[in-house]
Amino acid sequence: MLLFDVYHHGKPAKRFATETVSVLGSEGVPIRAELSFADGRLSCGKRTAGSVALALPWQAGPAGELLLNTTRLPDSEAPYNLNVELARARIAVMIRKYEDWGLIDYPSAESLAEQFAAIRDRFIEAVKLEGIDPPAAASAADAVLADAIALSEQTAVFHADIFLSRRRRNSRGRPTFGCEINPTQTSAAYQQRLIEAADFVNLPTPWKLIEPQEGQTNLDPLDAWVQWAAKHRLPLSAGPLIDFEPDFLPERTFIWENDFESLREEIYEHIKMLVERYAKRVVTWKVISGAHAYNSFNLSFEQVIELTRMSCSLVKQLAPQASVVIDLPLPWGDYAASNPRTIPPLVYADMCIQSGIRFDAFGLQIFMGAATEGLYVRDMMQISARLDDFAGYAKPVHVTGFGVPSATGADPADHWEGAAPPGGAGSWRASWNPALQADWLEMFCRLALSKPFVATVCWRDLADVAGHYLPHGGLCQADLAPKPAHDRLRKFRAAMSRVPGGASDIDK
Repeated sequence: MLLFDVYHHGKPAKRFATETVSVLGSEGVPIRAELSFADGRLSCGKRTAGSVALALPWQAGPAGELLLNTTRLPDSEAPYNLNVELARARIAVMIRKYEDWGLIDYPSAESLAEQFAAIRDRFIEAVKLEGIDPPAAASAADAVLADAIALSEQTAVFHADIFLSRRRRNSRGRPTFGCEINPTQTSAAYQQRLIEAADFVNLPTPWKLIEPQEGQTNLDPLDAWVQWAAKHRLPLSAGPLIDFEPDFLPERTFIWENDFESLREEIYEHIKMLVERYAKRVVTWKVISGAHAYNSFNLSFEQVIELTRMSCSLVKQLAPQASVVIDLPLPWGDYAASNPRTIPPLVYADMCIQSGIRFDAFGLQIFMGAATEGLYVRDMMQISARLDDFAGYAKPVHVTGFGVPSATGADPADHWEGAAPPGGAGSWRASWNPALQADWLEMFCRLALSKPFVATVCWRDLADVAGHYLPHGGLCQADLAPKPAHDRLRKFRAAMSRVPGGASDIDK
């Protein structure tokens, strides 16, 4: 049993939404636990032994309302001070990343080191207050946490900028920035906005759209876009060929929940049809997506790996020159606590490597700002650290989809038809607005593309037209008027293509 005293503005919290809290075991994997809250105290009853961490939405002052973690904590009869533990966790992350990134004695990082030392000293003072004046300790920890998050993001960008000039020098001419299109949108204005924003195009191939009824295949929208990309000499990625998110699967496929062989055969034939048709045009195939995160077919671990192996091997056979990508949405694994038959993302990635599956790269989807599981807002240090978790696999990483909203209200035209408004999914520094979306986009690109193992980044929604994914997530409005994010992406692409002349090139 773990107990946490919770303080808001220096006073015991009167309300606390336990349904928003996750309990994390080893490797950050969510586990099941019983949570309750009363009289300012959160109780956590675990079903397994060992230390655990909490992950929960938290208002962190100017940093925003973010999904934050504590460190892993052992059982204790005495309550922990939740505010202090959240600050402790951020201090621990910063210490680890300073070491990982070699910044401890880095010549031009003295100012960052001095600021961090001051924050750490303030945290020590907050800890000293715990046994004397817990509310005062909580208030001090809140201030430390807000400043630590801001400094950690500043540090992540500093580290990124060290490597960006090297990236610019070595990758000039390579298609780096992509954007996914909506196959049903074919206007000249839509296509022009795409040309302005992207080096390459991702063509989604949702099974539900292609074959809504058995035997009724409609490939005309895909054909048109493949021809258009060839005409304009834009490299083309396609997929996911199989997306396990339930909303992208035809209704008829769910009859195979307990018939693995039939499901396997149907997936085989579907992939074969698409790859044979477009193999000459597609340079990168996102083959399978969400096999770890969604288990609509009640598959065993072994069956998930078998479908992954079969799908990748088939594409390798039919398109040996193309890059084969295994796509991982929800890369923090928030889904694991609510569905024990899913696989944590890093466990799935490990098994894909260890099982000898023939593939070329991992794909990561990083979306934030929709009030649904897995899309609560995290800060840039958390994003950078999660990307670093994939550095050791000796496989390139494609950010196959990323995005945040430009507004906070409901969006009836999004994937959830307005049921997942951004205002219910936290915030980054302030409430989402067009300028903030552009700032987030640029900072994300700086962090991601500074990683030598990250090959490409691909924004999910070109425009807020009907059928887009993330609420208010387009680079353009529904009428195709560019948002600030569209302009920022154009400038960032231009800066990355110039001969390096200093970090200020990107800041212009």
